[in-house]
Amino acid sequence: MRTYEVRTYGCQMNVHDSERLRGLLEDAGYVRAPEGDQADVVVFNTCAVRENADNKLYGNLGHLAPVKAKNPGMQIAVGGCLAQKDKASITKKAPWVDVVFGTHNIGSLPVLLERARVQKESQVEILESLEVFPSTLPTRRESPYSAWVSISVGCNNTCTFCIVPALRGREKDRRPGDVLAEVEALVAEGVLEVTLLGQNVNSYGVEFGDRYAFGKLLRACGTIDGLERVRFTSPHPRDFTADVIEAMAETPNVMPSLHMPLQSGSDRILKSMRRSYRRDRYLKIIEDVRTAMPDAAITTDIIVGFPGETEEDFQGTLDVVRQARFAGAFTFQYSKRPGTPAESMEEQVPRHVVQDRYERLVALQDEMAWEENKKIVGRSLEVLVAEGEGRKDAATHRLSGRARDNRLVHFALPEGVEAPRPGDLATVEVTYGAPHHLVADVFGSVRRTRAGDAWEAAQGQPASTPGVMLGMPTIGAQPLEPAVGGCQVG
Repeated sequence: MRTYEVRTYGCQMNVHDSERLRGLLEDAGYVRAPEGDQADVVVFNTCAVRENADNKLYGNLGHLAPVKAKNPGMQIAVGGCLAQKDKASITKKAPWVDVVFGTHNIGSLPVLLERARVQKESQVEILESLEVFPSTLPTRRESPYSAWVSISVGCNNTCTFCIVPALRGREKDRRPGDVLAEVEALVAEGVLEVTLLGQNVNSYGVEFGDRYAFGKLLRACGTIDGLERVRFTSPHPRDFTADVIEAMAETPNVMPSLHMPLQSGSDRILKSMRRSYRRDRYLKIIEDVRTAMPDAAITTDIIVGFPGETEEDFQGTLDVVRQARFAGAFTFQYSKRPGTPAESMEEQVPRHVVQDRYERLVALQDEMAWEENKKIVGRSLEVLVAEGEGRKDAATHRLSGRARDNRLVHFALPEGVEAPRPGDLATVEVTYGAPHHLVADVFGSVRRTRAGDAWEAAQGQPASTPGVMLGMPTIGAQPLEPAVGGCQVG
């Protein structure tokens, strides 16, 4: 049996696509290569938004060229956003690549691999628009207890720093009934947490003419028995409506966490970025969220050094960070992205200035996050236990997981207490707040869950499930980074 390996770069959307690629390959008879073994088929699922994406891809392809020369039956495939952008130029730069496929036709991978093998020549297939919503594809999920659920693909925004709309296309929405049917199927398999995923989740419904569709979808998720945690990423401040805040606050299984990209605290820079909101509008959303959910943890994305940014503009960003008191932030130094309007803008900020601003921003954000985390000391939290050993020190063995507000918690397990399984829910008391995590040395109790049962049953039994996803392999570790300089998914 031929083995495979999928290497993923980029955002949550890419990680979710890689789950589908694994499902497609296993459905076609391939098996996952054991850790450390060289796979017969290596698939690169690429990102075109991240800094140095091209260099990373071609560097990895270069390392595989001599490996493939020694193994003539080996195949290499390149998909994702960079493939959508570069198309046939990939096989010109790296003629040992067998297959190139785009963001709109990941379902073609097994057929293209077979065609390349039989015809003994590279296959390039890049569709310009989505023909079948990818959630219908078989999926090899990474977690039995937590899952991504795509509600839309593509983006209708035109941010000047972002190439995603050109690579993912215009927004395509799934019907609510299809989304809910998938969530119900996941819960039946033991999943207790889902993350609704889209380039701009709160514009969901634009295709079928219902601007309140996303709030309705959140409320509908609240009626599904056995679904304990609902998250979503990422919303756009322009489309954030009061009904979504009400749905979050009034639906018990919708978690009190929100990731909402800011990008800049300067109205002048926001206009240049073509972000259709201003700082006052952004801060009002945060105020409304905290009024409805006082314990909500809010995270964001921020770019420093966008073309034309002055020290005054940057001070505006720092001011918003002080007012918003984010629980966490993905912070990026602006860098040019080929194919974006910002690439050719004048007044590119010198690199040393960008670096200085970046360091000041990170220092302030760490200070704010630490202050916010210290406020949680002494509180009891419900933690969804994650896979992995957790943190260890000389005196204490700790497991890790996520609180309801998505904060990372490392908690102590008393001697003699049976360890909770990934997917179980532990109640712990926070004893220390660090800038990027919480420590809980007071252990309360464990609730064994169907999700924990599913994790236990899945050990040593990998499976591909047609049309169903398992997701969020990073729960309990550092969360996936958003696209550099872009939105949370890209």
